[in-house]
Amino acid sequence: MEKTYAVIVANGDYPTHPLPLQLLREASYVVCCDGGADAYIAHGALPDAIVGDGDSLSALNRDKYAHLMHYEPDQETNDQTKAVRFVMQQGYRRIYMVGATGKREDHTLGNISLLMEYMRAGAEVRTFTDYGSFTPCKDTCSFACRAGTQVSLFNFGARNIRADGLAYPLFDFTTWWQGTLNECTGDEFTIHAEGEYLVYVNY
Repeated sequence: MEKTYAVIVANGDYPTHPLPLQLLREASYVVCCDGGADAYIAHGALPDAIVGDGDSLSALNRDKYAHLMHYEPDQETNDQTKAVRFVMQQGYRRIYMVGATGKREDHTLGNISLLMEYMRAGAEVRTFTDYGSFTPCKDTCSFACRAGTQVSLFNFGARNIRADGLAYPLFDFTTWWQGTLNECTGDEFTIHAEGEYLVYVNY
């Protein structure tokens, strides 16, 4: 299968699970957010680009890999968003995030919620952690899974929410916790909705 996706390595916990590591190995294009480059390089790899304001990248790597740096001094957004913007400018729409969680909970929540913004900008984007994946969705979306897989849904204003293939019924959640801890009952589930929501699927 043709490799047509980019991976962004953020500056959270570096992945250890086989799936995000495989996505990294097989990516067509790898971009690191500033300090994420330190971990990626320490694991024996070299990114195609490093994007950010340079504040969290080691001085050694900032000097050694200056030719890979694309400085984005904009303080109105974070390095993950700068990297997404850069990757989309290179022509990629399918974008996977790794290292976007861990270390700081505020950064984790911010990075996850920003997936909705990237979807609105036209990206097919997902975040992969060591435990599962986050996918921003709009209207009706289907997911392949194994029976017993844990699934959570976080509502971003969608209405008329229902599902096929989940153990527990859905409704128009008004708080995030209400859509957590569901379960896939077969080899696929489908969310029907009008509007935007975020789906988490446990590995």
